[in-house]
Amino acid sequence: MRVEAEFTTEPFKGEGEPPEHATAALEAAREAGLECEFGPLGTSVRGERDAVLATLAAIAAAGLDHGADQITFQVRLEGRAAPRRTASGLDALLADVADELGGDLRTLDRPAKQRAVRVLEERGAFEFRKSAEIVAEALGVTRFTVYNYLNRERD
Repeated sequence: MRVEAEFTTEPFKGEGEPPEHATAALEAAREAGLECEFGPLGTSVRGERDAVLATLAAIAAAGLDHGADQITFQVRLEGRAAPRRTASGLDALLADVADELGGDLRTLDRPAKQRAVRVLEERGAFEFRKSAEIVAEALGVTRFTVYNYLNRERD
């Protein structure tokens, strides 16, 4: 039986190179021979159930050993879709927030973009699959920046 695990390591630290804890966790998965798709703040691994489950501890240890203070996992049978909300719903949320904040999200200054991310989070925008990427594009920033804004709100 094959499974897929998705994980994120935190804290998110702005733009630029992925944090060391994210790359160390990825390396642990690769060393175990798992199929990997790396996103600096969200990584997927796939393989036989026992191999994936056994590797999750190594992924967590690598992340924590390299500066992560939180690691979140989601595991499911391969081929089972993650719960998804429709992209059109996210588009509608982005349009609503843009209207409320006075127009094109890309033209907002940094504090207004931070507010937009806070409002989007309050309205559940980040429950959508690949939402950070879509929000980043709408704001004209990187995913790292979106995660940085989210992390700042939690502190």
